[in-house]
Amino acid sequence: MPRFSITCSTGAAMKWFLAIACCSFSLVVFGQHDSLILKNGDVIVGEIKTLDKGVVTIETDYSKNDFTIEWSGIKEIYSKTRFLITLTDGRRINGNMRTTDGGTKVIISDADTVRAETTLSDIVYLKGVKSSFWSRVSASIDIGLGLTKANNLRQYSARTNLGYMADKWQATLFYSDLRSKQDSVTETKRTELGASFRYFLPHDWFLNASPDFLSNTEQALKLRFTGKLGGGKYLVHNNKTYVAAGAGLSFNNETFTNETPSRRSLEAYFGGEVNLFDVKDFSLLTNVYVYPSLTESGRWRTDFSLDTKYDLPLNFYIKLGGTLNYDNQPAITGKETDYVLNFSIGWEL
Repeated sequence: MPRFSITCSTGAAMKWFLAIACCSFSLVVFGQHDSLILKNGDVIVGEIKTLDKGVVTIETDYSKNDFTIEWSGIKEIYSKTRFLITLTDGRRINGNMRTTDGGTKVIISDADTVRAETTLSDIVYLKGVKSSFWSRVSASIDIGLGLTKANNLRQYSARTNLGYMADKWQATLFYSDLRSKQDSVTETKRTELGASFRYFLPHDWFLNASPDFLSNTEQALKLRFTGKLGGGKYLVHNNKTYVAAGAGLSFNNETFTNETPSRRSLEAYFGGEVNLFDVKDFSLLTNVYVYPSLTESGRWRTDFSLDTKYDLPLNFYIKLGGTLNYDNQPAITGKETDYVLNFSIGWEL
């Protein structure tokens, strides 16, 4: 019986091994949609899920967990995924993108048609256009607890947020509840439920509508319904900061727990919000709105809020925040101001 044999030198075997490895790596790379080249020279291949608040999230086949990378650390990007892309000038464009000229320019195209030329620093938001419903949903919940031996003070707080981001609009639903119990003192309750709808217009303008329900025993407020309709503009919109200003009209309907008669009024409103998020794991969100009444002589109200958040592993966070409500014509004399300070631990989706 004839015999056949194959001999191979060590060098030849190594060449075959490298060739097979390279082919395998190429299959993996070309099977992915997106590639990121970082400023330190690292290359990450996978599927970009989002860019939001200066952080890009990319899913890969070689890691169980998604990678999160600061957008400022990226030098080049090559993507076949079709995104909703938001630029600093307010434009919202659908398409894929690639860098040219060593990363100094980004070409956004759709169906082989160039839609825009920009830079990486001018891109402030990315989201896959064909992404599922749940990938567009954001949610968070945080809970606070305070105990003081003196007078047996117990304080409980809970806040939840649920949001959805579409191509041209954003909706948010929120709920907060505070209970404070103390010996020989009437229990304090403050509950708020609200929603906001924002429709994005060209050049960073937007329309805004929001209903809000507030109950507060501190100000004898059984229920205040506030419905706002207005618009605004992002004055600063980049990967470090959002600054927006807005104005409009507000309808106010109030009922009280004491003898104060119910009130209905029409108000104007104006104010703004600031969101800072490029400070390592810290972020800050604050807003203030003033409501001068158009139908009640001399009355005006102010709502102010401030939240600072520190991100922890596994999507947990700790939050320190507060709210301040002012009404120069309250139902109870001397109760013009009410404020809440809260420390809590939470989790976000």
